Amino acid sequence: MIGAGPAGLMAAEALANRGRRVVICEAMPTAGRKFLMAGKSGLNLMNAAPLSEQLSLYAEAESWLEPALRAFGPDEIRAWAEGLGQDLFVGSSGRVFPVALKAAPLLRAWLGQLAAKGVELRCRWRWVAGRRFCFQTPGGVCELAPRVAVLALGGASWRRLGSDGEWAAGFAAEGMRLAPFQPANMGMQAAWSEHMRPFFGAPIKGVVLRAGAMHVRAEFVISARGVEGGAIYALSRPLRAGAHLIVDLFPDLTRAQIAERLSHQPRKLSQKNRLRRALGLEGARFALLLESARPLPQDASQLAGILKTVALPLAGPRPLDEAISTAGGLRRDGLTDTLMLRDWPGVFAAGEMLDWEAPTGGYLLTACLATGHWAGRHAASY
Repeated sequence: MIGAGPAGLMAAEALANRGRRVVICEAMPTAGRKFLMAGKSGLNLMNAAPLSEQLSLYAEAESWLEPALRAFGPDEIRAWAEGLGQDLFVGSSGRVFPVALKAAPLLRAWLGQLAAKGVELRCRWRWVAGRRFCFQTPGGVCELAPRVAVLALGGASWRRLGSDGEWAAGFAAEGMRLAPFQPANMGMQAAWSEHMRPFFGAPIKGVVLRAGAMHVRAEFVISARGVEGGAIYALSRPLRAGAHLIVDLFPDLTRAQIAERLSHQPRKLSQKNRLRRALGLEGARFALLLESARPLPQDASQLAGILKTVALPLAGPRPLDEAISTAGGLRRDGLTDTLMLRDWPGVFAAGEMLDWEAPTGGYLLTACLATGHWAGRHAASY
């Protein structure tokens, strides 16, 4: 077993539960470093929505991941976490968290349970990619000869926590089928003018965002470098492909209703006061409008149309290493239905090193745990 993130630990548990001797090799000094960081502000373990509603969020990977998600989905994850002594609660938007909120208590209990099942964790064991299991270790180079192996090497974001994607070059050199890594659930860049500076960190709420054929009603945040937040992450796929980000500042009003409100304002008012009095538009929302659509037209109907279709001046995604997750990795056509590599019999893969993506909200971790369980279960039977 290589990799001690959520997918790797779950694969190890599935193997150990079937009576197999398991050794986990982890390049970092401790296990689950990205898992711990993701849970720093509250560990979103899963989502309470029915699995049938969640499957479509995995887009083209839906049919590929579906067997794993059905075998170890939200209901099974809930039972598993509670079995580790973690009481759970459902937060806003159906997100499920441990009552303790942090990832550390769950990880400690999990590692303790794995140790009790005989699983051995070897940290600072960095795999030297190739078709042999050679590792750089504190004691020098060591080689293992496992009967089966599960790889859970992660994606290519959060390098400092171990997910550097460096394994991909070795796999490509071996002729294995890979999709290039791309940022997912990432912020978008914008070269703001100076007048936006007072609004860095300000949330924009009550809006609908559109990119390509997708739309979402959620909030986002203006940052010094662009825009961040759940609404932006949910649209990461079309934004990454170059779609424009369009903001409807007043989704509960029609263009005609906005125009009517504007037309009732005295002509002597400035545009700023006209918008404030008619629509309550001010602060960060007004600054965003000016940044994106100046000069504003005087005609009420034209101005109403702009308020419904503000095109933000974005300049592409934030860098790959800053993304919450990544798309790309081992392609579906290079793996069997059991997640075994077609070009390397007896070696299975799980987690973010597979080519899939999903929005934040519990779906990422759910698929990591599900694919880890699926790969470990089938590795044990191989």
